[in-house]
Amino acid sequence: MLHDELVNRVLINPIRSGAQKLAIVSGYASPNMASWHIKRIRHLNLSTIDISLIVGMCPHDGLTLSAHEGFGALHALNDSQYSSLSCQYIYQGGETHSKIYVWLKNEEPFCAFTGSANYTQAAFSAKRREYMVNCDPVAAYQYYQSLTGDTIVCNHAEVEDYIALQREHPILDAENLLAEKQSNSVTLSLLKKSGDVGFGSGINWGHRQNKTKRDKNQAYIPLPTKIAQSGFFPLSKQHFSVITDDRKFLIMRVEQQNDKAITTPLNNASLGEYIRNRIGAANGAFVTKQDLEKYGRTTVVFTKLEDEQFYMDFSI
Repeated sequence: MLHDELVNRVLINPIRSGAQKLAIVSGYASPNMASWHIKRIRHLNLSTIDISLIVGMCPHDGLTLSAHEGFGALHALNDSQYSSLSCQYIYQGGETHSKIYVWLKNEEPFCAFTGSANYTQAAFSAKRREYMVNCDPVAAYQYYQSLTGDTIVCNHAEVEDYIALQREHPILDAENLLAEKQSNSVTLSLLKKSGDVGFGSGINWGHRQNKTKRDKNQAYIPLPTKIAQSGFFPLSKQHFSVITDDRKFLIMRVEQQNDKAITTPLNNASLGEYIRNRIGAANGAFVTKQDLEKYGRTTVVFTKLEDEQFYMDFSI
């Protein structure tokens, strides 16, 4: 669960006062946090904003490939209902451990915060003690601008020449992953308790019997109450990263009443598109139990790598 007072003061309330842009310098940052923040703004029906993020500690620690791919996906997000994210990495001039949040209104620095909280869900969690205070917005924005010459945009074609990208999580080699699966994994069925697919639910969430217009690729993975309450997945609508067995990257969250569904929150169709493509079904097609059985399985296995990172196996 995130710390509502800290989140609202630093990340939300300035929008209500007319701020339109947020410039962030953060030593460490995660695409899960950016995704959550973008979704939260949408959920509150606030005006969309432009978020410009500089990740500072890349020269020292590099960046995981999954985080890099997550930032790239959000950087490329082109949906007018969501706020935009541009992301840059410090690659020269020394690592940067600062945490600065500068809000702009009509292109002018409006308010700013500095302190200990990185742009991560962990830092803004109610379980953490972080301290953020107001600071001079003009000086803070000047500091942000002074760093831009030492950055490279996350989608730059040659970013790997400048930033050390860790291509695999250490658990993801075959031997370690097998051991981790045996000790820290859950198997989730894509079928209903009746043993068949749903209509207007599950993989076929976008197919509505009342003919409501929805993207027919919309989908979720059913989550049994026992597993939802076990603490295996983050709850309270926190976002988490998922690496698939075919090395795709998805940002997911647990949602709906009684935490019954795992979705791709910025686009509920992304999960459905992935599964349909994987099993060879047509885009937007109604997926039957026979389609899944023909592919070779009706379940997915999630393995926890870290608190906010998972591996999803849908291989045959």
